[in-house]
Amino acid sequence: MARAGVLHPLSLQALKERVWALRDRAFGLPVRDGQQIGAARATRLADFDHAFVLVVLALLVFGLVMVYSASVALPDNPKFARYAPTFFLTRHLLSIAIGLVCALAVAQIPARGWERHANKVLLLALVLLVLVLIPGIGKVVNFSRRWIPLGIMNFQPAEFAKLAIAMYAAGYMVRKMDVKENFFRAVWPMAVAVAFIGLLLLRQPDMGAFIVIAAIAMGILFLGGVNARMFFLIATVVVATFALIIAFDDLRRERILAYLDPWDPKYVQGKAYQLVHSLIAIGRGELFGQGLGASVEKLHYLPEAHTDFLLAVIGEELGFVGVATVIVLFFWLTRRIFVIGRQAIALDRVFAGLMVQGIGIWIGAQAFINMGVNLGVLPTKGLTLPLMSYGGSAILMNLVALALVVRVDRETRALMRGGKG
Repeated sequence: MARAGVLHPLSLQALKERVWALRDRAFGLPVRDGQQIGAARATRLADFDHAFVLVVLALLVFGLVMVYSASVALPDNPKFARYAPTFFLTRHLLSIAIGLVCALAVAQIPARGWERHANKVLLLALVLLVLVLIPGIGKVVNFSRRWIPLGIMNFQPAEFAKLAIAMYAAGYMVRKMDVKENFFRAVWPMAVAVAFIGLLLLRQPDMGAFIVIAAIAMGILFLGGVNARMFFLIATVVVATFALIIAFDDLRRERILAYLDPWDPKYVQGKAYQLVHSLIAIGRGELFGQGLGASVEKLHYLPEAHTDFLLAVIGEELGFVGVATVIVLFFWLTRRIFVIGRQAIALDRVFAGLMVQGIGIWIGAQAFINMGVNLGVLPTKGLTLPLMSYGGSAILMNLVALALVVRVDRETRALMRGGKG
């Protein structure tokens, strides 16, 4: 028995263990002895951004509901007569499941591994972009050859190319860090890679994907520290290139003219048809919408309502409140991606940070373009709303890209705790 006022040695050791456990819980460190397993699980749960993942899941679920609402009446159309009302819902759910599995696998690979193989990823993207143009391999839909049939889904190489260019541009800026002030050495090799991808995309044709890829490449060059005068020179060249394409392409010129005056009788039943019905749908929604499932425009008036014009259905059924919710979620998501990238760069992980910021440009720019098209702010482009619109390869690559963001965030958090990235 211990004397009064004197701690037994065993009691002192137990007190020390208790203090250690409390300290480790407070700082998210592994707990000693018998509590290691539970603390390790708690640490794993605390080493990624829960809010980020919840917003991604919220957009996925919201998109799933709206894809079902926008596509449930399609079997009434003779073109889709052999499909069940839940056909697109089931396919979209399958795409999300495949995307989540691939995302979990990608999240296990360190960012340094992607840095080593960034050139190979771009080479693979170029090979796929060439293959899709070969008759018998590429699948033609609506006069565009953009997909490679894989059985369970049609894969779109342009979606993979967006991620590939983000990796390649990030790695390129790391390698060329010492020549950023030399225009030809710092910019032209990158410009050649983007131009070659652009030529392949315009052969499909897929102008929208080329715009996003050009934005990713230019954004990473700018964020990587390329001289501002060089950046604006590149931007001028890109704008001039798009102007020349529009000037010598009758189809795209007609789209621009239709966008400028969609209510012109010459265009209202032609090139401006989708835009006109998108505006009608959003106008009918007013503040709170007509109610979930109550859209009229999705009843064969608005083509591709479950893909490119999903936001119009959201506007009609859920009104301004629904559209504003989507805009706020994408704004928060894009801003958070840039914060994660900036934190990585601050810890001297330049490749990881620039790659993440490139993904932020991809998600933010594509969402902005899709919303602008639906609202009549931008000319019609064949771009889906990330994470929400129907499209297997788009959902797959969106989730894979965001898994890379989560991985970089986890590595950054580990470094900030004093561990290994």
